[in-house]
Amino acid sequence: MKKTGGGGGAAGDKKRSRRSYADSATDTPPKKQAVKKDVFQIFAEKVRDHKDLESRWAVLQETRVEYFRGKDFVSFLKNHPELKDLLESDKNLEVEDIADILLRKNLVVRCDRVVKTVRPGKRKLSTWPAHLEIFPDQAFSDNDAFFAWTFVNRRPLWQTLLSFCWPVLTLAICLFPVYPHQVKLFILYFCAGVLLLILCLLSMRALVFGFLWVALGKRVWFFPNILAEEATLKELFQFWPQKDEADRPKWTARLFYATVAVLVIMLLRHHAPDEAARARYHKRVSNIIDDVLEWSPRLALSGMMDKQTVVNATDSHNNVTDGGPETTARPEDDTEGETTYDQFEEEEIINAGDSKDRYY
Repeated sequence: MKKTGGGGGAAGDKKRSRRSYADSATDTPPKKQAVKKDVFQIFAEKVRDHKDLESRWAVLQETRVEYFRGKDFVSFLKNHPELKDLLESDKNLEVEDIADILLRKNLVVRCDRVVKTVRPGKRKLSTWPAHLEIFPDQAFSDNDAFFAWTFVNRRPLWQTLLSFCWPVLTLAICLFPVYPHQVKLFILYFCAGVLLLILCLLSMRALVFGFLWVALGKRVWFFPNILAEEATLKELFQFWPQKDEADRPKWTARLFYATVAVLVIMLLRHHAPDEAARARYHKRVSNIIDDVLEWSPRLALSGMMDKQTVVNATDSHNNVTDGGPETTARPEDDTEGETTYDQFEEEEIINAGDSKDRYY
């Protein structure tokens, strides 16, 4: 019967420890759990991108922000309760509680209008003010309260693609002088057409506003947001005018402005130049646009060839070559030189005599 030494157990433990260490080394490490995004952040992004929540753009402490009204937020969640499912365990909360959590998480901030007094000629404050300031009490309210989004919204794909087009457009503008003549004419006509369209649109909406204001006492601006700085692209081309919230103008003011408009039209009609005067003025004025329109590469090349021919002919007539005819001085040239010299001496004598008489 063999004895087992006391060191055998220690050796076996070492082997088992090495084997367990090797097995643990070959095991794959556990995967890191992905950071779960805040459900209120996802909810805020979905609500902001939803088209049924009415919002506007304004200036908040020199920063352009998108904001909404508290009462619109309440009615929006009542009409779209399915969005609460994004909150998972907090989907049964009330609208006021959800808004308070958004305020605590700094996803929205409560704002107040800067101008708190009614302007002259208005019956009430503006529904959507253009300038805001932070409200001291950051609590939700649906009574004339405004809330601005504080996070940066994700840009759509078309804005990203458009950002890559700006350098190309800038380079194309810089290379305009080297464009072919036909391309220059196309760009000129296109820009002139766009400018004429804008001027006609502004003039038409001003005429419609003036006629309806004088005749009916209504303030109607078609394309009401076309000159607004804080309007979005969708609001910019809004055709239907907004509801008139101001008081109806007095009939004396309407009559006064109607009389002034008639007098101005009669004055312009009386002093309008006729076609002959316009043609004479057009001949006296040099217009660079006419030079661009009338310029042609063929005419320019032909003009250069004609000038070159005239210069060559003049040089060959004045220059004397070795085998060519020699140019001799004509007698008339000497006579003219002598006559000029005699006239110069006579003028010197006369001037000297005049100065001598003035001296005495």
